[in-house]
Amino acid sequence: MIPLGLLAAGEKGEVMGIRGGGNSAYGGLPDCSEGLCRIEDMGLRAGKVVEMLNNEGRGALLLKIDESRIAIGRTMAMKILVRKQ
Repeated sequence: MIPLGLLAAGEKGEVMGIRGGGNSAYGGLPDCSEGLCRIEDMGLRAGKVVEMLNNEGRGALLLKIDESRIAIGRTMAMKILVRKQ
């Protein structure tokens, strides 16, 4: 598994879990610290396949989840663990 923020444009990965504060665990979000509930609400949850659309330099990353496009910050992207496909 690698952090989502390391996928290159055009690569896909299956979300395996989200690392966060001391209460977070792989595969689930036991609390809403650090904006993790917002990430889950946007569709980034365990089992979902995401495609990296834009990962250039600094700043936000552009992802495709199902038929939606979302942008997330690089710091948060480094907390989301994916398995490359």
